[in-house]
Amino acid sequence: MKIVRYGKAGEEKPGVVDAAGNIRDLSGHVQDIDGSVLSKDSLSRLNDIDSDSLPLVENNSRLGTPIANVSKLIAIGLNYSDHAAETNNPIPTEPIVFMKAISSITGPNDDVILPTHSKKSDWEVELAFVIGTTTKNVSRDDAMNYVAGYTICNDVSEREWQLEHGSQWSKGKSFDTFAPIGPWLVTKDEVPDPHNLPMWLDVNGTRMQTGNTHTMIFNVPEIVSYLSSFVTLHPGDVITTGTPPGVGMGIKPKPVFLKPGDNMHLGISGLGEQKQHVK
Repeated sequence: MKIVRYGKAGEEKPGVVDAAGNIRDLSGHVQDIDGSVLSKDSLSRLNDIDSDSLPLVENNSRLGTPIANVSKLIAIGLNYSDHAAETNNPIPTEPIVFMKAISSITGPNDDVILPTHSKKSDWEVELAFVIGTTTKNVSRDDAMNYVAGYTICNDVSEREWQLEHGSQWSKGKSFDTFAPIGPWLVTKDEVPDPHNLPMWLDVNGTRMQTGNTHTMIFNVPEIVSYLSSFVTLHPGDVITTGTPPGVGMGIKPKPVFLKPGDNMHLGISGLGEQKQHVK
């Protein structure tokens, strides 16, 4: 099942993608898509609804982030072995964890707005997953029972503020519009192996990132178990899991960064695509 939220920013409605790829309105069944509807039983009830019986939504409707009222957006850094190599960093021995501000979250196709003092804003296509059940101190073997599904996050990053203003990565990761999420939440039953998903990102039509989640250093159950050992994860929390090689910072001999007028286009197999115009 692919769950979406559509409509004007701040006025999104819940929806589901039918077998033909059309969006159907779910607002007659749930008020919104948030942590309260992400449990296994709740998702099962939504899946039992005949999507053909639901009202069709106009194809040109804006998509919002697929999860409302996110309480935490947690990110894992340097989690791809080939990306660590391109940045000349050692392979981490345990997950590198940082937070992105909730206010950075935006729809998958909304504009990315560069801060006025941005010099080194960069792109990062990432697999993200969403927690479905309150999670605390879970084992790796049990961890997947707490995951509701998967989506895409473009972990837009201002490298100067990430790396040159102290050691707190969150400063470079938390500008408004720096976390496009979506286009939809794909429930985990439709993603049999999240650790073998091709992924890519283009800037202005040129392929910059080509990767696969099989080069992740710490996989999804390892991340869930690790995070839950020191923070309670709540339904609707989003965890984004790192990026493959091809970021602008790693381009040689001279890094390339985003500028106004650029266009990003990114996707992960089975999880859809995003498009953002840079302003």
